[in-house]
Amino acid sequence: MSNILVVSYSWTGTCTQVGRRLCAQRPGWQHAEIALEKPRSGRAGYWRCVLDSLLRRRPAIVYHGPFPTQFDAVVLVSPIWAFSLASPMRSFVRTRRDHLPDVAVVSVMGGAGASNAEREVERLLGRTCVRAAAFTMQDVQEGKANARIDQFADALQALEDGRQRSAPHISPQAA
Repeated sequence: MSNILVVSYSWTGTCTQVGRRLCAQRPGWQHAEIALEKPRSGRAGYWRCVLDSLLRRRPAIVYHGPFPTQFDAVVLVSPIWAFSLASPMRSFVRTRRDHLPDVAVVSVMGGAGASNAEREVERLLGRTCVRAAAFTMQDVQEGKANARIDQFADALQALEDGRQRSAPHISPQAA
């Protein structure tokens, strides 16, 4: 069974909820979080977040979690801000891109922008993401996305397990 790291950034707590749901009842999955070095709040904080996304800024972050290379895959759970990847997740991907194995992207949004976030992650990584999913904030908060979140996790687990089994095995006698 593959071990998978789920890394979330959440300003409202919704992406953390998705990250914890992905890890629930899945052995080998761990949840880690990104935080802004200087947290933002209120109306001014909201507008700063929007401006960071529009200008593709990469604010200073703090990462609370294990080293990603210890895992078979990393799931990035991020909100969509101004139809773009949230700037703290942009900072994480940019600074750790060389340490990220297979990457899947989960976007939580008001209504649109998930495909933009996936493309940006792929551009930052220089490679394609193995899976992507998008959920509305409202569906997550109301529990309507739970079945789809579980289906995404099951599909990613099956993909990663298949990659492990399909890897060539060299016996000591063959070497």
